[in-house]
Amino acid sequence: MRMIFVNLPVKDLPASKTFFSALGFAFNPDFTHETAACMVVSDTIFVMLLTEARFRDFITGEICDATKANEVLTCLSADSREAVDDMLAKALAAGAKPWKPNMDYGFMYGCSFQDLDGHVWELMHMARPNDDAVPDA
Repeated sequence: MRMIFVNLPVKDLPASKTFFSALGFAFNPDFTHETAACMVVSDTIFVMLLTEARFRDFITGEICDATKANEVLTCLSADSREAVDDMLAKALAAGAKPWKPNMDYGFMYGCSFQDLDGHVWELMHMARPNDDAVPDA
């Protein structure tokens, strides 16, 4: 089974941990310390929040200022439209900035926001073919 580790630089690690905890994410204490925090998204998806100094240990070149340019769009699935709206409300209450208007294509519904460091997060619910949320053709 493959796993994914998304590595993101953050300016204030304690603030980022507080932010993502408010969204319901937990952290693996075995890989969390003063320069890094391992946020658990699922059994196979993790986000390593790294202080900028620690992030520099892994890259060449400069760290992108995500408040001025987009380096990645991280999209997570949601179980329902309500879960999308709930996560967006939690993110905004915790200090996120809205990014783009919600997307509603009938079978697919999503939102986006920027976290404390400007990284863009999207949440998307995609209805299954026999799901009540799929509009009639």
